[in-house]
Amino acid sequence: MLSEDNHKNDMVFNALADPIRRQLLDQIALTGEATATTLAKKVPVSRQAVVKHLTVLNDAGLVFSTRIGREMRHRVCPGQLFSTAEWMRNIATEWDRKLDWIKDKAEMKDNKNDH
Repeated sequence: MLSEDNHKNDMVFNALADPIRRQLLDQIALTGEATATTLAKKVPVSRQAVVKHLTVLNDAGLVFSTRIGREMRHRVCPGQLFSTAEWMRNIATEWDRKLDWIKDKAEMKDNKNDH
């Protein structure tokens, strides 16, 4: 399970590393849903490039796509982003705990040297 979670987090980080994908995700979140054609009008890349970026976002679990007639409509799927953010919070909490321990040890040493 841990390795699967790490893989999912890696996919989210990879998807969000690209500024065009972040812009697409923001645009979809702003409008509720969008097609590749409407998104291509908002970014400086072709519709074909938008489709490829949407595939990466979809594979990472950040967007969900449904076909309505001839169009594919894309919506934000926040679940995986929330999971990745939770993982990051847990890592930060663990590091805070470790740093507090180091600080306490250093202060104890300083107090022994003062007496």
